Amino acid sequence: MINLFDSESGTRLGSVTEEQLQYLIDQLEEESTKDQDYYVDEQTLDMLVEAGADSALLDMLRDALGERDGLEIRWERG
Repeated sequence: MINLFDSESGTRLGSVTEEQLQYLIDQLEEESTKDQDYYVDEQTLDMLVEAGADSALLDMLRDALGERDGLEIRWERG
């Protein structure tokens, strides 16, 4: 299982599949090969929609973003 977390609060956002995780890795910028966190904002979500993101993944990220301008998410295998 791969869990996504809000990096600031530590709150678990939900779990993703290997395919969903690989999609995030492929689409979002990583600072290094060991990077496991990403910044997500409304523009990021729009870009993911245009790139054909999985609807369940988008819903999870939208719910996590809520009314905030952006958030840092991280993933870990559990």
